[in-house]
Amino acid sequence: MSMEAPLTEKQKFPLLTEKGRSLLKWFHEHPHAPTFNHRCGDRLGDAGLQRVKRYEAQLKDSAKQAGTGALPPWVRAFARSCLKEVPFFRRRGGSAERFEELPPVTRADLGREPWAFVPDSQSLDDLIVYNTSGVTGHPLAILCHPEVSSQYIPLLRLALRRHGVALKGGAGRVSIILACYQERTYTYASVSSYLGQAGFAKINLNSKDWRDPGDRARFLDSCNPEIYTGDPISFQELARLKLRTRPKALVATAMTLLPSFQKKLEKHFKCPVVDLYSMNETGPIAVATTHGHEIVAGDIHVEILGSDGKACPLGVRGEIVVTCARNPFLPLLRYRTGDWAALEFHRGAAVLKGLEGRPPVLFRSASGGPVNNIDVSNALRLMPISQFSLHQEGDGQLVFRMRDGGISHDRVRSALERVFGGGRVIRFEVIGEADTRNGKTVQYTSDVA
Repeated sequence: MSMEAPLTEKQKFPLLTEKGRSLLKWFHEHPHAPTFNHRCGDRLGDAGLQRVKRYEAQLKDSAKQAGTGALPPWVRAFARSCLKEVPFFRRRGGSAERFEELPPVTRADLGREPWAFVPDSQSLDDLIVYNTSGVTGHPLAILCHPEVSSQYIPLLRLALRRHGVALKGGAGRVSIILACYQERTYTYASVSSYLGQAGFAKINLNSKDWRDPGDRARFLDSCNPEIYTGDPISFQELARLKLRTRPKALVATAMTLLPSFQKKLEKHFKCPVVDLYSMNETGPIAVATTHGHEIVAGDIHVEILGSDGKACPLGVRGEIVVTCARNPFLPLLRYRTGDWAALEFHRGAAVLKGLEGRPPVLFRSASGGPVNNIDVSNALRLMPISQFSLHQEGDGQLVFRMRDGGISHDRVRSALERVFGGGRVIRFEVIGEADTRNGKTVQYTSDVA
């Protein structure tokens, strides 16, 4: 079997300047840097950079259109294109003129055949495959384009502006640090052409990724990033470090940010903590404001559906369903997010009220240390379990419930012991209605404070 040659620097960073190259070298040769285990570039050329800039310019107008309450004209046109060009939607059938009757798409649909969502006319050049377990516990291969990754930055800027924060970028500085706290994850340093050759790094705060635990604070103080992005669990670990520097903002994604913890972080870091509702499948959807989570741009259409599949009236809670045309490799028509909220309008802006996303759950290992629920997802990702939940009781005992009876308990036990350590009592049960909420599996719960 032949192996493809790794990408060259020019392919990873088509627009890399000498200042950008120097910054990359600084990242990799820093005496306190973590052990980066991956190499990644933005793969953004001149034409792509200009398209991303036009995208940011269009965001201001599209955000205004998002709050009209009517079905945006682009949605029906997009639906027509999907029904004609995309194998998955063409096979299902339906009419763009009866958009509300099109059957919703689920994460399971994407997991089964991600290739079926690629339009017939879409070139496979620049295809990126992003594998993620998310925080739902179900692995997913997301087909993506480099420009979509760079479009995340204008959307991030738009969300930060809602909180009075300007993400400026510029050569020679580090703009963004994505902080994780997991047993293992990809880590890398990069530069962003869109941010004027500013630096970006994804790091793991787990001390195993560093030569010395004290290097974490030393490295991050040297970076002095404009912002940190991450989740509540990684921010909790970040707050434990004795950092001398302070960012302009923290941006929390992927998990529910509890208000009391948000205030604690804001007091500690002396900056806003921005709660951004985002999904790997779509990118940013909404940013938290005093009125709720405001839809960040008009290139994503949000519906709220009840358990009967019908649209909920304004102000009535239901499942968030999105239509999104951002990713040419993953056009989404009426995608069920599994998250719940009510849709309202405030001064012309569409707002999600009472958003209930994917809550953070912190378990305890046999030695008393914290265990991120993402590490559990990673440990179980290769097992063909269609549905499962994990609960930790107050005494530390683990209760694992699953739908599939054909999976060996010993195999699951072995995987969990690798994460939690030995000595934990693990009880197996069949998954039941108590493990679901509004039709969605409550994946992780814990009685351990």
